Amino acid sequence: MSQQGQQPNQPPSMPPRSAAATAAPTLSELVGRISDNVSALVHGEIDLAKAKGKRMAATMGVGGALLAVGGVIALYGVGFLLGTFVELIALALPLWAAKLIVAVVLLLVAAIAAWLGVKRLQAAKADVPDPKGALQHDLNTVKSAAAVGFEKGNQK
Repeated sequence: MSQQGQQPNQPPSMPPRSAAATAAPTLSELVGRISDNVSALVHGEIDLAKAKGKRMAATMGVGGALLAVGGVIALYGVGFLLGTFVELIALALPLWAAKLIVAVVLLLVAAIAAWLGVKRLQAAKADVPDPKGALQHDLNTVKSAAAVGFEKGNQK
């Protein structure tokens, strides 16, 4: 049942090894293999990132479209709700007064939101980084460190 010509220590599917095949690879061969493996790994990671990016873009596109549809429908809902408030107030007051009251309330809410937004923008503007000042500070730090190094070098 055993195949003829096979050595007993090797599996039947592998041919017998020659002395040259069992020799240790040279350093240049090892470096070449490492370079090839790293290159293949980088290309594989790039391909994986591309595939993930395409899948994420498709998912985000559908999500963005659904969000836009929801926003438009919500705006219609707000309009109908405001119309309902007008009709509710119109039960007690004339229609023009009901519309005026709702309009004034909306304008007050808009003014408060705008005022709060301006305050936030002013606070954010005050927190803007100063790249010139940061670079000057870094330059001064390097100069002082170099001066200390030169002084220590001259003391020896």
